[in-house]
Amino acid sequence: MTTTSLGNSGEAEVARYLRKNGYTLLASQWRCRFGEIDLIARTKHGLLCLIEVKQRSNLSVGLPREFVDAHKQNKLRTAAEAYLSRYELDEPVRFDVAEVYTDESNRVLKVEYLENAF
Repeated sequence: MTTTSLGNSGEAEVARYLRKNGYTLLASQWRCRFGEIDLIARTKHGLLCLIEVKQRSNLSVGLPREFVDAHKQNKLRTAAEAYLSRYELDEPVRFDVAEVYTDESNRVLKVEYLENAF
């Protein structure tokens, strides 16, 4: 399985998790010149959430959330500004991180969802 298809399967799993928990999915893999936002969703209370998905089967290099470092966070903030501008939105947003844990065969074991991760 390629890295892209692995990432897509992880994002699909998180999208299912979000829908199951009352979120409305607005966009997937939203791209602009500043980067990509994996998933964009709205909570059942109307809060706009920008979600970075990280998938790992091997934790020897660290937890998935540890790969959303300061540089990545800044890129996501800049992409978020572009998204808000593009759709003329003036509202608060929340940055979440979704960790997808898989086994060696890339079967999903669990999704760990971190609200307001940064």
